[in-house]
Amino acid sequence: MAKKATVPDREPVLVDLALQGGGSHGAFTWGVLDRLLEVPWLRLDGISGTSAGAMNAAVMIDGLAEGGREGAKQALEAFWHAVSRAAAFSPFQRGPMDVLFGRWTLDNSPAFVAMDMMSRMFSPYDLNPGGLNPLRSILQKYVNVDHLVKSDIKLFVTATNVATGQPRIFRNAEITADALLASACLPTMYQAIEIDGEAYWDGGYSGNPTITPLVQHCKSQDTILVQINPVRRPEPPRRARDIMTRLNEISFNAVLLEELHMIAVLQQVADPGTSEGALWANMRIHRIASEKAIKLGYSSKLNAEWTFLRMLRDEGRRTAEAFLAEHGADLGQRSTMNVQDFIKGN
Repeated sequence: MAKKATVPDREPVLVDLALQGGGSHGAFTWGVLDRLLEVPWLRLDGISGTSAGAMNAAVMIDGLAEGGREGAKQALEAFWHAVSRAAAFSPFQRGPMDVLFGRWTLDNSPAFVAMDMMSRMFSPYDLNPGGLNPLRSILQKYVNVDHLVKSDIKLFVTATNVATGQPRIFRNAEITADALLASACLPTMYQAIEIDGEAYWDGGYSGNPTITPLVQHCKSQDTILVQINPVRRPEPPRRARDIMTRLNEISFNAVLLEELHMIAVLQQVADPGTSEGALWANMRIHRIASEKAIKLGYSSKLNAEWTFLRMLRDEGRRTAEAFLAEHGADLGQRSTMNVQDFIKGN
């Protein structure tokens, strides 16, 4: 089956991608994309991304426009390397004992602990009145919005409208550095991003990622979810930091689980004889996720050390390779993800 999944002369399979957000954990998604770009029979139809997932998608599409698949691989590496360099002098660094024992957490970083406490008393408007965001210059360098407009790949970026709490889905022609920053705007760290007179926060609060546009606007019937945030943890958290980590995970998974539940219901009741019903009835869902990657704690999402990012990239490549070996032949044929089990956390 593994040979069938990777043979270059296989008939092309049209797929779309749903990319979760999760700070620096998005380097895992980088690794997944890096491996998928090497599969010649995979054709990308659409991508829905939130936060780091949206940035990965935009950088990849820009790279494809500049230099094809190899150009996309190079663009993704250059982007994440730039993120790491920008964070080299950040106060958010691992403590000495965490470095010694190979732990990637920032839980023991004095700067992270101080920031965490200060965020309960001061807002980004107090601490960063100029609204500076180091990602802005990186995105402006590595994402040419003209390439997004002209791309055949449909891109959907989710941000959360602060006033209404509802998602806004930015499409190719609407996507700018501001839209990408809005999708990744954590309200305790950055000022809301204003677009067209409306303020936006991280899209994870309203869709992480949003899948419905892929079904409604893409020809592909195969959606691959690249998961970063765990749905289930077997033991209840007891430490304060673990409790905050779990709250973050639940918050950023809630809307995705609701949407998947809706999709599961529609697949059962949709009439495949109608054009609308066929969209849902014929949808095939797949999932790429790593137990190693999703067990990392919340604070490590702010860890941008190059060694950490490369570890996540390598884990993403390994996980994508395992998916292709096990399920590559299923793409274009059948679903490989049991939605009901996923919703239940099994």
